[in-house]
Amino acid sequence: MKKLSFYFLFIVFLISCNSTKHVIEGEHMLIKNEIFIDSLKTQGADLQKYILQKPNPRFLGLPLGLYIYNLGDKNKPKTPTEWAKENPRSYNFVKSIFSEKQSIAYANSFINLNESFLDYKGPEIVSDIKVKRTADNLWAYYKTQGFFKSSVNAEIKRDSTHKKATVSYYIKKGKPTTLDTINIKIESTVLDSIYKNSNLESVLKTGDQYKDQTFRKEAASIVKLFRNKGVYHFTESALGFYVDSTRTDYKTNVDFIISANRLIDDNGQYKERPYKVHTVKEVNVITDYSYTRKDKTFRDTVSYNGINFYAYRKIRYNPKYLSQSIFLNQGEIYKDTLTNLTRTHLKSLQNFKSTNISFTTIPGSDDELKMDILLAPLEKYTLGIESELTHSNIRNFGVSGKFSITNRNTFKGAELLKLSLLGSWFNSNTGPGWEIGADASIEIPRFLAPFGLSKLVPKEMSPRTLFSLGSSFQKNIGLDRQTFTFLTDYKWQYNAKKTIQLEVINAQYIQNLNVSSFFTIYNSEYESLNEVAQSYDNFNYNNSDRTLDLPEEAISFMNTVANDNSFQSTNPEEFNNTLNILDRYNIITSDFLIPTIAYNYTYNNQSDFKDNNFSFFRVRLANSGNLLGLLSKETNANDKKTLLGIPLAQYFKTDIEYKKFWTLGKGNSVFAFRTFLGAIITYDNSDIPFTKSYFAGGSNDIRAWQTYELGPGARDSGLEYNVGSFKFLTSAEYRFDVINRLKGAIFVDAGNIWDISGSSFVEDEAKFNSFSSLKNIAIGSGFGARLDFNFLIIRFDVGFKTYEPSLNDNKWFKNYNFNDAVYNIGINYPF
Repeated sequence: MKKLSFYFLFIVFLISCNSTKHVIEGEHMLIKNEIFIDSLKTQGADLQKYILQKPNPRFLGLPLGLYIYNLGDKNKPKTPTEWAKENPRSYNFVKSIFSEKQSIAYANSFINLNESFLDYKGPEIVSDIKVKRTADNLWAYYKTQGFFKSSVNAEIKRDSTHKKATVSYYIKKGKPTTLDTINIKIESTVLDSIYKNSNLESVLKTGDQYKDQTFRKEAASIVKLFRNKGVYHFTESALGFYVDSTRTDYKTNVDFIISANRLIDDNGQYKERPYKVHTVKEVNVITDYSYTRKDKTFRDTVSYNGINFYAYRKIRYNPKYLSQSIFLNQGEIYKDTLTNLTRTHLKSLQNFKSTNISFTTIPGSDDELKMDILLAPLEKYTLGIESELTHSNIRNFGVSGKFSITNRNTFKGAELLKLSLLGSWFNSNTGPGWEIGADASIEIPRFLAPFGLSKLVPKEMSPRTLFSLGSSFQKNIGLDRQTFTFLTDYKWQYNAKKTIQLEVINAQYIQNLNVSSFFTIYNSEYESLNEVAQSYDNFNYNNSDRTLDLPEEAISFMNTVANDNSFQSTNPEEFNNTLNILDRYNIITSDFLIPTIAYNYTYNNQSDFKDNNFSFFRVRLANSGNLLGLLSKETNANDKKTLLGIPLAQYFKTDIEYKKFWTLGKGNSVFAFRTFLGAIITYDNSDIPFTKSYFAGGSNDIRAWQTYELGPGARDSGLEYNVGSFKFLTSAEYRFDVINRLKGAIFVDAGNIWDISGSSFVEDEAKFNSFSSLKNIAIGSGFGARLDFNFLIIRFDVGFKTYEPSLNDNKWFKNYNFNDAVYNIGINYPF
């Protein structure tokens, strides 16, 4: 029966694969566009946006969306009544067994299924009109590039037998026209004075090829100049470019004219008014604006530094602090940049759902403006709920949730107070585990610093101060850890692309509550100790088979072996293995105080979330334990510096990350590249806390290995958690559309972790000794699918081990198969 069902579905799919199934006689489905420029065939990626008809989207060379569409039928019934007439036996059979309601639902299921097929894009039928309009578009485009004598011819090649067609566009550009004499005439003495004193360099150059884009850039720079010099009413309508089209030598003269007057509507009649420099006479701020009460009387008003604040109920924002977001003041010349900066700064406060800024001319004056800022506040209290499902090699299944409440304008200075509760539960091979935590933070939209340090960063850079305090408790996660954190963070926007963040205090205290479970969680370490025990005689074992009781006997055994010099000389490999385990045991089971100071620099030139051509660069420099290490003179039994009996983490850490994205061809195809380099260097005999170490593998890392599985170096330790003090990672990914919300990806990840601590306990193959260690870079490759819901992306990736440095031979493609592949489920893109 199962085979019959499979064959039936396979036959149905094959039938649907007739791509011209719904193409009627006399019509032809477009299968290809060809572009020839001066007789040379080209992909014409920059011309695709001018082509009105494109073939149906393809995935792996097949129009899958069209195949799904072909499973539907436009002529099938649209209502249960129509379906019942066409399928009376089925309809009446369901009705006789159940009810009329069930038979209607039964009919609707088939109707909805058919409609879901038809939601996909049907065959793209060639249209003579659209082909001609495309040719006109291409001709118009080349004209904007200075090819005034270009021509575009379109040819449709129809295959009536298969009802398919190919459209070819033949473009002859001809010789481009260049700019010759450029004359600038400014008819207004006010504008002429501003222009001459600005020393603005024109982008129109004699000898350059004519391009419409160049003229638009020139117009934009002129408008920007005048509007930032107080000419509020200046617009592009005042500009005129006149090109001499009578010349036959492929050169043109340009007359650039800026008019002296603007047109205004005076009771239905248009009159001319000269351009003037405007000053801001009055600044008004309505702090609780809404459209429904815009005509009501203000009940509260106050003036501060020449700014008038109004409220329909009560002014709940301190004028002293709110005025710091207003950059155009009374008596100043109008500037577009300051208006935009005011709008951006007010939005960044996250206290207002809309910020509307308008200007009107003061009655009786033609060079003075009134500035009105209408602020519609957000709700003072906002509740937030987040949840997430997780799966990894460590956690078979997990669920987490976070509940938060945000209090806006907490102290009347647009502050944001946020209280959060979080919890998670998961199930793993070692049993269930959970975590609970809480934190409180307050973000202040200015610098809160002593000794006048707040003046070092101007308010134009949107300075922020963040204080955060939190704690979490974990059960059956590692060694049942409790964590306390305190953070003082300063952040400012240096410019539109650069952000700087300074973590003055980022202190974390980590306390392990269940050290005795170490060998249960790290079972591979316990098994290694038992192997050493088989060849070690100088120990009083509790069990005759020399299996070590946990945890006391195992700990005592490690200390005994570590102090046995004779065993070191006779069994060096077993001795070193035991010291390695003892060293890892001391690091992982140790409590840590991690007082960090860090500097973060971020460069991001992405214009908005739709921009897929941008670069991202981030560097973080951090130091832990420097100041407290100088103050403390205490050490513990392992000669590690402590404070109040707690080991201090003392290290320098540097993380450098670079990402680059390119839009490729037509549609939303993107090529993405990411590289990461990180290093930790300890001092004063300190260890690196496990939580601050680097690891490799996972859904956002090297996807062909599971989290903590890879490395360090060429080692295949078999440990549950592999960490290192040096990391290199690079990834390349090609992302493309498949069908509707379904996206595809092909990727290559490469990298590894190494040890650069210089510890004698670490094997040579795990160390990064020189550039020769780069031969141990692991490589994974694979493919993935993503469901894009705009606000959320659900990702599924399959990673194959392509190059495995831990193998002794045949390191390439040895385990490149689905049995050894790693399947990753993630939220949003990996980078």
